[in-house]
Amino acid sequence: MPCRCGHAARYAGRRSKTFESALGRLALERAYYHCAACGEGFYPRDRQLGLENFSLSPAVTRMVASVAALVSFQEGSQLLEELAGVRVEAKQVERAAEALGAEIASDEKQNLEPLSTGALPPTLYLGLDGTGVPMRPSELKGRAGKQPDGSAKTREVKLCTVWSAESRDQQNRPVRDEGSVTYTAAIESAATLDTDPVASDFTQRVLREATRRRLTQAQRQVVIGDGAPWIWKIPQELFPRAIQIVDKFHVKEHLSQLAKLLYSDPAQAKRWAAHRHAELDSGRFADLLRAVRRHADSSEDARKCFQYLHRNRERMRYPQFEAQGLCTGSGVVEAACKGVVGTRLKRSGMRWSVRGANAIIALRCSKLSGTFQDFWERRSERRAA
Repeated sequence: MPCRCGHAARYAGRRSKTFESALGRLALERAYYHCAACGEGFYPRDRQLGLENFSLSPAVTRMVASVAALVSFQEGSQLLEELAGVRVEAKQVERAAEALGAEIASDEKQNLEPLSTGALPPTLYLGLDGTGVPMRPSELKGRAGKQPDGSAKTREVKLCTVWSAESRDQQNRPVRDEGSVTYTAAIESAATLDTDPVASDFTQRVLREATRRRLTQAQRQVVIGDGAPWIWKIPQELFPRAIQIVDKFHVKEHLSQLAKLLYSDPAQAKRWAAHRHAELDSGRFADLLRAVRRHADSSEDARKCFQYLHRNRERMRYPQFEAQGLCTGSGVVEAACKGVVGTRLKRSGMRWSVRGANAIIALRCSKLSGTFQDFWERRSERRAA
């Protein structure tokens, strides 16, 4: 029997293994082979049945993936027993889900096949954002953060999502097309120096997702995000033809926050913010800049807001974008930060390792993007080969 190291392994008897199946606990007798060259042993039958690294059948492994993508490992263990009569301890749910998530993350890097070969919508949107996830103290040593003492409690998950929005609501505003959204995310760096020989890990992730969605083949490509500088370096490098839009809600939020800092009277702050919002909506950007700049000498917050507006002014041409029928808000991305990441990884008491968080994020993205079945089929084919 050939070993993975390339040498021949010899038959060394039969051994028993107990595993959980959808029908309950089963025992399997299978042949064991040992390789004298590398010292490793293996069970060919385990490989064929998908039991090599788990004491769970493939069917139960899929059940574990489904529950672990939705709820905590403890709740997942309880659901498996209540709904399927399968007993899997919470720690085993954790190990199996994280191992499968790591497989999905590895597969995501290798698989660049288009998700669809059909006709593309005229416009495809790509959204970028980041959201913090609570981490174990060991994952935060030496990292600066936003705590009063300068320490960190979280690491940032960077997320990329692609969707279309050809549908319209009753006000003829673009609405995300059902089933069009895919997600990919991880705790990884988006920083790339001009002298770096390769792009950052997250930039490469964005390119892979854009390749699978055939983003550059669409007639129009639109990138939506908030004002974070790291976001806009990515489309400048990868998609220079794309229209760049700063989420209008974020801009209005900035202006409303500034109003509260400038005026102690809530009513006056509300009026000032309303005027600024109206200027933004109507495209009177020069008036908006002047109104904010008036406070720049006496307020550091106003100065920073002015710089933010001025730096992103080409990305805030909302009347023009809306006249072209384009989305001007990143609701899909904001929902992804909450739905893909926050709902599962930010629950009370949770503290993650980078490895564990990235595995569950990969699993969750695969499930919510509708790509898990494709992954599972590729996985089965590799194990059968």
